[in-house]
This record gives sequence, C-alpha cells and structure tokens, in this order.
Amino acid sequence: MTTSLPPTHTALTVPEVMDALKLSRFMVYNLIRSRELPSITIGRARRVPAESLRTFMEAKLEEAA
Repeated sequence: MTTSLPPTHTALTVPEVMDALKLSRFMVYNLIRSRELPSITIGRARRVPAESLRTFMEAKLEEAA
C-alpha cells in the first residue's frame, strides 16, 4: 500500500493525519479517543505513529472487503 506521506515521517501531527485520511479534525480526534487510531502525547503535542496509520487503513480496507 502506498501513501502520500514522506518516508522520513515516523510520527504524524493531527493535521497530517487529517490530510492523509481527508477527514476533519473532529473525526481524527474521535478515532484517537476511541482508540481506533493509536497515538502518543509528548507534552501537549499529539502524534500518530505512521505505522499506526498504515495499520488502521489496512484494517479498514479488510473490513470493507
């Protein structure tokens, strides 16, 4: 699976996840809050590991199949 994310990114910001999934900030935070999309907090910054985003997308593709 290919994504539009640069390979150097290992932790994505919420706006980067919003752009990758074409979702609103509200929806991304709902996914994080419901633990469907794992994330980490560093200080006040929320980051989503790129691998977590890939895993999430693959799981959603399998559900749809």
